[in-house]
Amino acid sequence: MPSPYRAIFSAPGTVGFSTAGFLGRMPLAMMGIGIVTMISQVTGRYGLAGALSATLAVSAAVLGPQVSRMVDRYGQRRVLRPATLVTVVAVAGLLVCAQQELPEWTLFVFSAAAGSVPSIGAMTRARWATIYRGSPRELHTAYSFESIIDEVCFIFGPIISIGLSTVWFPEAGPLLAAVFLAVGVWWLTAQRATEPKPHPVEQHSGGSALRSPGLQVLVAAFVATGTIFGAVDVVTVAFAEEEGHKAAASLVLAVYALGSCAAGAVFGLLHLKGEPSRRWVVGVCAMAVSMIPLQLAGSLPFLAVALFVAGLAIAPTMVTTMALVETHVPRTKLTEGMSWTGTGLAVGVALGSSAAGWVVDAHGAAAGYAVPGIAGVLAALVAFLGYRRLRRPVPTREGQRERDSQGSAEPKREGHVA
Repeated sequence: MPSPYRAIFSAPGTVGFSTAGFLGRMPLAMMGIGIVTMISQVTGRYGLAGALSATLAVSAAVLGPQVSRMVDRYGQRRVLRPATLVTVVAVAGLLVCAQQELPEWTLFVFSAAAGSVPSIGAMTRARWATIYRGSPRELHTAYSFESIIDEVCFIFGPIISIGLSTVWFPEAGPLLAAVFLAVGVWWLTAQRATEPKPHPVEQHSGGSALRSPGLQVLVAAFVATGTIFGAVDVVTVAFAEEEGHKAAASLVLAVYALGSCAAGAVFGLLHLKGEPSRRWVVGVCAMAVSMIPLQLAGSLPFLAVALFVAGLAIAPTMVTTMALVETHVPRTKLTEGMSWTGTGLAVGVALGSSAAGWVVDAHGAAAGYAVPGIAGVLAALVAFLGYRRLRRPVPTREGQRERDSQGSAEPKREGHVA
């Protein structure tokens, strides 16, 4: 492991919560595509599969920030365990309904209930932010590492989920995703030493973190970005099936994530200067441009190469986004702020999955890649229009720094600013 990455793990407890966070995040890559694969196997209807995946994503978009807001107030352990229990029970209900071919409305009910799944990525990033507060270079590397973990999940998650559901039994992918979630959350919340301290209700003045103009821009752009991701997942599964190799969809999607993983690893080694907002706009535009080759996909090998190139823009943009969230959101609402970006992605995934499913059912898989292409254009437009908001100083952030400097009675961690 290169020295900047090795250095961030010198702080006690970082290896433990990172490993637990990795397990807890696997469902992020497994659940949606697992539902698509399961339902398409059972019913042969991609429209229904995409709608159920979209229902899960919308529910997570609504409930996720509320779970994170409670985490900021009451702590990770007290909130994450009950929320995870609800999700696991809902996923179990969904699988039973699908296996027993119960009425469609039952599938939608349990998909919606499963949306209480906590944002594990926000929880681990909040722990890094607590450890390396005041150390921007180390925090940049930590956020880059987190993006690498995200992409590793997206490399192996679809392979495991699609592979199990197509080779073993249709419900196997979502079932294992629920197991990963339960184990990861229980292990993460058992590690109390690195858990960020909760902030009392009286410290949460000013309402939701989403009132920040900068965060609004990031979330809006992430809606379009999530549309790209959701559409690419659904269309790629359908494209592989049309080519006669449905199971190969997991490998093609893994190549997409591999491109992002490689870019994120290199990005974390860089000591960057200049405005993060400018880098973010460039990254969003790069994602938009990378959707053009997908419109020409005529075979799985060509598609795999095009998706690898498209993936190169993802992780650097995600890392820069987390840095901007940390800048534009008060510390007492940091977990909520990070979750709102995940909410934007979830809403986008819902839109992308549904739109792509309908296009595939009506016009075939190749036509479905128009959905992520349009979404890329919208993301670039949001980035350009919101650029000034991201450059604007944030008074609430400065006020938070002043309060922290006045009452810094907390003991400092060895070698790092508390």
